[in-house]
This record gives sequence, structure tokens and C-alpha cells, in this order.
Amino acid sequence: MTLFIRDIAPEDETLWRKLWAEYLAFYAVTLAPEVTDQTWARLVDPQAVLRGRVAVLDGAVMGFALHHHHMSTWAAAPDCYLEDLFLTDAARGHGIGRALMDDLIKICHENGYSRLYWHTDEGNARARKLYDSYTAYDGHVRYRIKL
Repeated sequence: MTLFIRDIAPEDETLWRKLWAEYLAFYAVTLAPEVTDQTWARLVDPQAVLRGRVAVLDGAVMGFALHHHHMSTWAAAPDCYLEDLFLTDAARGHGIGRALMDDLIKICHENGYSRLYWHTDEGNARARKLYDSYTAYDGHVRYRIKL
């Protein structure tokens, strides 16, 4: 098995949309089609802050990590936020999630970001097992107001 992690590319659109639909279904979320369209447009826009990486196993896209950076009031250098990480069912348990995380950590080091952070669903035990191997839960609770 050959695993390769690379930037998302315009030719990945069909595969990414399939994975995105699976990701939304996993979280039982429905988004307006224009939100998905806008997300895709940002991912392939070199001027946008949102970036995407895909995990390719033996030529097949098996997952993605979407991230962006922003300034912080708690550090001199920017932070990196891992907004979405998703793998196909077939990809889980083979180290591909870890490879995407390690790839993003490398990107953070290369860009001089001060921290990498993310959120996950409290009940997502499989993801939390991976994330707990990187760092301990920090005790913060997320609040969100939808406007």
C-alpha cells in the first residue's frame, strides 16, 4: 500500500464532494448546496485562507483534512485550525488519519504557526482516540451562537 498526502486539486472535486457528503451524513448535518459549492471554491482558490489536503492510498482519495490559519491574541505567531478531518470507512484503522495529522503538524512547523487546534464531537470515540494520542483534552468547552 502506498499512501501519499497532497494538496487538494481541482480534479478532486467529484471525489471530494462524495467524501464531503459522507462526512455530513456522519454528523447528521444538512448544508445548503451553495455552502458546499462555496467551500469547494475556497479550497481551490489560491487566494483563500482555507486549505485542503487529501490522503491518496494506491491512487484512491481516502480522506481529507481542511484547515486554515488565523492571528491569535494568545501567541505572537498565527494559529492553525483543523476544521474538518474525514476518512472513508475503508480507510479507518490503517494510520491514514494519523498521516493527515502528522502532515498538518509538518505544515504548521514549516509556516511558523504557534499552535494547531481542533474540535470533535464528544461521542466520536474513534477520532478522540487518535486525537488523545497527540494531546490531552484541555478542559475547554465550546460555545457557538448561530447568527
